Amino acid sequence: MLNRSGTFALAIASVIVPGALVFGQEQTFTAHPSTQEPNRLVTLETLKKWETELSNWGRWGKDDQRGLLNLVTPEKTKQALALVKEAKTVTLQINPFKKTGIDTGGFGENVHRMARIDPETGAVRGALDIIQLSIHDGLNSHLDALCHYQGPIGRKPGEPAVSYNGFPFTLTAAGCRESATDRMGPGYITRAVLVDMPLLKKVKWLEPSTPIYVEDLEAWEKLAGIRIGAGDALLIRSGRWAKRAAEGPWAYGQGGAGLHASVLPWLRARDVSLLGSDAVNDVQPSGVKGINRPIHQITQVNMGLPIADNVYLEDAAREAERLNRWEFMFTLHIYQIQGGTASPFNGLATF
Repeated sequence: MLNRSGTFALAIASVIVPGALVFGQEQTFTAHPSTQEPNRLVTLETLKKWETELSNWGRWGKDDQRGLLNLVTPEKTKQALALVKEAKTVTLQINPFKKTGIDTGGFGENVHRMARIDPETGAVRGALDIIQLSIHDGLNSHLDALCHYQGPIGRKPGEPAVSYNGFPFTLTAAGCRESATDRMGPGYITRAVLVDMPLLKKVKWLEPSTPIYVEDLEAWEKLAGIRIGAGDALLIRSGRWAKRAAEGPWAYGQGGAGLHASVLPWLRARDVSLLGSDAVNDVQPSGVKGINRPIHQITQVNMGLPIADNVYLEDAAREAERLNRWEFMFTLHIYQIQGGTASPFNGLATF
């Protein structure tokens, strides 16, 4: 269970983060011991089997590049519209600017500046902006394109790489040729379900490397009186932003709470259209020898399930708890970045 304690060390899944210091020493993250229990253990062989068993390739035709977003039908959108009772809207996006820490800057800078500045005086010449986003950065809420990962797992030398629906994985300086953000549709309105794990566990946040299992998701369904289903946006709060606000940044990408790989068949059975969390979705370390983000791998390449990382869920969690209602209308716009491996995530929750 989530509150299980222990310091059992697993050499196969321990991560030392260079420069991450705790009381002057390097910070070490170790896979939660429960991930190695026989009834939970997921191996590379298991994942290779799931590449076929959980696949949605061909489900919407050989040319499909939207994946499970196809389940956001007009009927699903109408269902979402009916959830608006108070007409209260909150953002699901974190602002990446003017924040520093070990959890940002790994892939480039997030920059906002004026476009026309006098080189001699520094005076601004006009109200014109330049914005640069490192989209996959740890402080950017972003939606991964289905070409962000490639398969198959354990690909042999010379074996061609593929992305979702069997398209050849072709990446150039201009981005992905197939399964990029501009192939995922303009945007969607659907029903979202917020799973608040700290509220379920009666803690302020889940500690780093805490795995979330199927029984945790189903315990939340029972507590909230709700069922996660086809076409839903499933948003999982681990409390990452609450912990950051209280204790400061840490290398959450190496030691963060999130879904365990054993949840993958459940996700496939429930047919959710989008998966998001306030961290990287995968528990870190994953506890699966040989791969550290199996949730990313199988959802994107095989299931065609888009993933949103670093979603800001604090405001939505407070509003949902106040109303005692954890379903709401979810609005998403996808930036049409040609060849993009991700889109800025500017989701909205309307209660």
